[in-house]
Amino acid sequence: MANIRDLKKDINFVLGDIIEAVYVWEYTNTDKDTKESEAIIDEAIVTFDELIARVNDRSAENKKAHFKAINNDLETKGRALIEKLNKLN
Repeated sequence: MANIRDLKKDINFVLGDIIEAVYVWEYTNTDKDTKESEAIIDEAIVTFDELIARVNDRSAENKKAHFKAINNDLETKGRALIEKLNKLN
């Protein structure tokens, strides 16, 4: 992990790209219901808020392990959101 700023950028880029992909899906599928896609956007926003709050938490004793866990959670949750996006009809 290079630094906290890079981790925050990664969180922003990954979740922002997922939200953008959902918007593109909604735009190209105007005839379909958007409840599921809106749920994905809401989940991405909640995930963003949770991860940024964890990054800004200064009470972690082992900083390296703390930030590595955040990075792993970003990867896991990002993949889950992408899977949900790919399953949209």
